[in-house]
Amino acid sequence: MHDDRTLIEARLKRVLDERIRPAVYPESVPLEVAVWHAPGEPVPVAEGLAAEPQPVEVGARWGAPWGTSWFRVTGTVPEAWAGKTVEALLDLGFDENMPGFQCEGLVYRPDGTPVKGLNPRNQWVRIGTPVEGGEEVRLHIEAASNPVILDYHPFLPTQLGDKDTAGSAPQYTLTRMDLAVFDETVWQLVLDLEVLGELMAELPVDSARRWDILRAVDRALDTVDLQDVGGTAERARAQLAQVLAAPAVPSAHRISAVGHAHIDSAWLWPLRETVRKVARTTSNMTALIEDEPEFVFAMSQAQQWAWVKEHRPEVWARVKKAVAEGRFVPAGGMWVESDTNMPGSEAMARQFVHGKRFFLDEFGIENEEAWLPDTFGFAAGLPQIIKAAGSKWLLTQKISWSQTNKFPHHTFQWEGIDGTRIFTHFPPVDTYNCSMKGSEIAHAAKNFKDKGRARHSLAPTGWGDGGGGTTREMVAKAARLRDLEGSATVEWETPRAFFEKAEAEYPEPPVWVGELYLELHRATLTSQAQTKQGNRRSEHLLREAELWAATAAVRTGFPYPYEELDRIWKTVLLHQFHDILPGSSIAWVHREARATYRRLAAELTAIIESAQRALAGEGTTELVFNAAPHARHGVPAGGATTPAVAGGTTLTARENGGFTLDNGRLRIEVDARGLVVSAYDLAAGRETVAPGQAANLLQLHPDFPNMWDAWDVDEFYRNTVTDLTEAESVLPGEDGASVRIVRAFGDSRVTQVLSLPADEGRLVIDTEVDWHETEKFLKLAFPLDLHAERYASETQFGHFYRPTHTNTSWEAARFEACNHRFVHLEEPGWGVAVVNDSTYGHDVTRTVRSDGDHGTTTTVRVSLLRAPRFPDPETDQGVHRFRHALVPGAGIGDAVREGWRVNLPERHLTGAHEVAPLVTVDDDAVVLTAVKLADDGSGDVVVRFHEAHGGRARATLTAGFQVAEVTVTDLLERPLSAAAAPDRDGDRITVRLRPFELVTLRLRRA
Repeated sequence: MHDDRTLIEARLKRVLDERIRPAVYPESVPLEVAVWHAPGEPVPVAEGLAAEPQPVEVGARWGAPWGTSWFRVTGTVPEAWAGKTVEALLDLGFDENMPGFQCEGLVYRPDGTPVKGLNPRNQWVRIGTPVEGGEEVRLHIEAASNPVILDYHPFLPTQLGDKDTAGSAPQYTLTRMDLAVFDETVWQLVLDLEVLGELMAELPVDSARRWDILRAVDRALDTVDLQDVGGTAERARAQLAQVLAAPAVPSAHRISAVGHAHIDSAWLWPLRETVRKVARTTSNMTALIEDEPEFVFAMSQAQQWAWVKEHRPEVWARVKKAVAEGRFVPAGGMWVESDTNMPGSEAMARQFVHGKRFFLDEFGIENEEAWLPDTFGFAAGLPQIIKAAGSKWLLTQKISWSQTNKFPHHTFQWEGIDGTRIFTHFPPVDTYNCSMKGSEIAHAAKNFKDKGRARHSLAPTGWGDGGGGTTREMVAKAARLRDLEGSATVEWETPRAFFEKAEAEYPEPPVWVGELYLELHRATLTSQAQTKQGNRRSEHLLREAELWAATAAVRTGFPYPYEELDRIWKTVLLHQFHDILPGSSIAWVHREARATYRRLAAELTAIIESAQRALAGEGTTELVFNAAPHARHGVPAGGATTPAVAGGTTLTARENGGFTLDNGRLRIEVDARGLVVSAYDLAAGRETVAPGQAANLLQLHPDFPNMWDAWDVDEFYRNTVTDLTEAESVLPGEDGASVRIVRAFGDSRVTQVLSLPADEGRLVIDTEVDWHETEKFLKLAFPLDLHAERYASETQFGHFYRPTHTNTSWEAARFEACNHRFVHLEEPGWGVAVVNDSTYGHDVTRTVRSDGDHGTTTTVRVSLLRAPRFPDPETDQGVHRFRHALVPGAGIGDAVREGWRVNLPERHLTGAHEVAPLVTVDDDAVVLTAVKLADDGSGDVVVRFHEAHGGRARATLTAGFQVAEVTVTDLLERPLSAAAAPDRDGDRITVRLRPFELVTLRLRRA
């Protein structure tokens, strides 16, 4: 037989595009349109409906950037259409390739009832099926003219990312506003041909199944009368029935489709627009649930559910109904789909506490899965947090974006730093915006790495990023793929149903130990420094507020600020979303974030000061409050007293310029360039700085990645570096016991103060940068005379080791990594820590010296600032302040202690008396991360702690109050039935911990 395959495939494409798809709507009449442009920010629905619009024609330009326009469309269904299905086609000027990234609308009836959302892939509104003819149509559209930030030529700097700079030029052209007859038979034919055509393209050319489909398609196209598509569509569908009915082979891959709309809580749009995106999407999905009996939709991020409840009660009612039916499923159990690298221990725990509690309180639903499809890598401490929250599964897709190494599994056990394992799935469809294309389904089946042992995978199905969700076309395709020869099978299921099946069929999956590092988007650890600083400081202020408020409540009856703390926690958690904290959102988002963090700092400081005043009373005794989990200067952890008198620090001039700082523990040599050429540990008799090198070295790199400017730093940035060694001045600091260095470079200026606190083994480096560079990367380097093949980075509830070498492509790809408060390097018996108060990105490299001693230089570099121009063209311009400390002679315990110390400075207050800690622990390896009152208002004291050194610990917790009962709980403060109560002797509680083990105790007061 002659090969006519390409001829028929080309025929299918043209006939579909030019004849059959247009015949879905064979008749139409225009609607009358009027518009009212809301001034400023969006208005309440009632105000938009009541406004008096002005007539406007199709073809008119509309929509200033970030504006809201209320369209009113009116018309009459023609009498001749009686008995037919009629829809309104409402095209605001959409580009169908940009769902979620441009203008959108929410359709209302005149009484304010929401109908459904409009987006580039969902432009229809059902008027009637069938209609009687003569019906009056009146609809209102709340249309958001969100500008296109990520365009076909991506990553171009734009001022459109902030309403203050975006201008007022109309963004869109009103394209179509019609009533139209909807021919469902033709629409079904389109879906038949699309599914078969897409499947055919994925099958081997020499397979019989491909040719069976080809011949059936050819017959169907012969049957269609191109001048009367509607009249011949049913007969054409009959030609396809047999190939569509052929069942899948028994070994076919099985896909659980989950309706989905990944909605970034902020990204290329501000938070206030996400509120509306969620309303549009949930309106669409509840409508689709009513129309499609098998469809199941899952939505994560409790914050987004809370927005619907607060801002769109009429939509919320529909959502609650669909949840009750089991069709609209709360997923993930987190407040937002947060970044997981940078949030601190308690913040990561509270993501689950607040997320799971919302779904429990509203629906009585317990989430057992963490749902994080788009997060930029996963910290090694996360498995234990997921388990401690009462969950046991994790889903993500983002690791498939890694540039260098392909992850070896799709379903596996992920083991965290404490040994906890979480059953984890990476959907092999490699997208969280699956649209049921044949290429996507075939890719999932071919790509699945666990063939022969497992056969189930999950496909999050629906338009996302900017929302939109699943379409009726996706549902129709999934119905055809339910059991179709040549394809994987597709079935709508909840996340829970998928995980239960996957876990049952794969009882012994492979294990991956340690972090799930994304080999991409590494620069998100540094971009938007003030957003990151606001997060870090908010976390520590919350710790202080809870600690001192709880202590004051127990001791003095101080009113514990439950509601304020709950609200503030939720605000901080929201800003840990994976495009806010990582610094990858538009200027508007980060401008608002900076203002929010300032407001929260003021609120939390007021709570702290009020509680401390209640505790200290009125008096003249000089007190120091210590919120850190370790004693310092004689002040106990969690208490307040008059500190011990410290020794002094001497500052002397060096012969060749510069200064020497000496406090009896460290001797620091600062040369005439303001660089640290020696950091000598006097007790150990050991030098810290590598021979011939200088620490406190600022280094500047060009920074223009190939893609994803705010997200990425590419390895070639290291090829060019400028050491900033020229100093304008190197002078004694104002206190006479520090060194002040001023440098200028480019259009920027740096002022540093180096100080050596009395009786402490750390060099403190305060850096102020007035930053006005573009596409540059600023690092702070510490070359250390230390031989170490691995180093520790703090992560949630512990630390994680990474190699310093690049033996394999996996290690080489980790050229920029995350730490929390410290990194630590060690030779047996002696180590060095570098601690910080607000930075996350860093790199560690090693080289063997060629100076004759062949020693190893291991260099730690802290990432300070970047200057990408997309999506915020003014990223990080302005003044920034950082604090770091170099700690020679540090063991891992010293690194832990100094990391807390630099983030929780002492607070000074005059009062009447000392304050004893509410809870103490007798082992520095056991770190209290939270001391608070129980969230349920019972007055119970909740204490959360973990083993922080990586070893076994036996410690005694002593409560500073009478304890009636001790209960081991999960993160949500619920009793753990499987956990044995710890040994207790009155108010003394003995605990035994595994390395990095996390424990929460609830102490009922007598």
